[in-house]
Amino acid sequence: MKDLIVTIVKALVDNPDQVEVEVVPEEGIDRYELKVAQEDLGKVIGKQGRTAQAMRTLLTVSSMKNGKKATLKILE
Repeated sequence: MKDLIVTIVKALVDNPDQVEVEVVPEEGIDRYELKVAQEDLGKVIGKQGRTAQAMRTLLTVSSMKNGKKATLKILE
């Protein structure tokens, strides 16, 4: 799932080399923390958060298919 997030985000941003995803396991949930360049933050979030919400939906569906739970946190 980490590869899924990285692939999507690298296609959106101007600085794909600065995309970092870290997995932080919590109680029954994997939290994916996404870091991008400051100037790419708006592209990842999208208008009214639609791009970020779409990525979260894909992550949720993908993780549920594997019998897990996951969340996405976009760090500044």
